[in-house]
Amino acid sequence: MNPHEEIKYQEAARKVKKMRAFYSHLFVYILFNTFIIAIKTQRIDEGETIWHAFKVPFCWGIGLVLHALRAFDKIPFLGNDWEQRKINEILEKENPNNTRK
Repeated sequence: MNPHEEIKYQEAARKVKKMRAFYSHLFVYILFNTFIIAIKTQRIDEGETIWHAFKVPFCWGIGLVLHALRAFDKIPFLGNDWEQRKINEILEKENPNNTRK
């Protein structure tokens, strides 16, 4: 494998790891929140609304959506292109003769 293919392979492996981490997060989210909602809806106290059963899943869901966006490279301002631009910017500051892209 030449160096270019090796870099492409490592990048693909990194993307797969990010996706796998997201799917693990999704599995735990579904499992845990199914349990929480089932328990909370059975025990709604006087004065509480059904919202109390969905507070944790809702807030956690926001984090899950952000994780999905990051895992599937859908956040344009913090994606891989941003990382590469920042790396190039830092390298350029340290060594102005280095024009790696």
